[in-house]
Amino acid sequence: MKQMFKDFSDEIIASDSAIRFVGIADEHGSLLSTSERKGLKPLLNMEETRQYAITAATRQYTRLRWGYLLGKVDYACSIYEKLIRANVPITDNNNRLAYVILLTFDVGTDNFHQIMVNKIIPIIRKRKNQVLKEKEI
Repeated sequence: MKQMFKDFSDEIIASDSAIRFVGIADEHGSLLSTSERKGLKPLLNMEETRQYAITAATRQYTRLRWGYLLGKVDYACSIYEKLIRANVPITDNNNRLAYVILLTFDVGTDNFHQIMVNKIIPIIRKRKNQVLKEKEI
């Protein structure tokens, strides 16, 4: 695991106390880094988290396919009974998927959209060029 990805996920999780988990996966869904809130009892084990990352990357490809008609995806979310999940695609200049940021929030986080827009997406935009350079190496 490259330290840059760990620093990236740690920065995101530190941005708001409602964030339970942050993962960074490549375009194939392979986890590059994870961070969990201190004291968290995870709902998924590591193997289940890996499987989720693969399916999240696959779904991002589907969303990107419709981008030329619908516009760029900022993030996608699902509200479950026990938590809120959000996925943020990071794409290259040709709109090809490079990475997926996986997030979970506490259930009942009513302001998760504001957290996404005002805290998390700005961090991702700030680091986008740095993480895309990793693809070139």
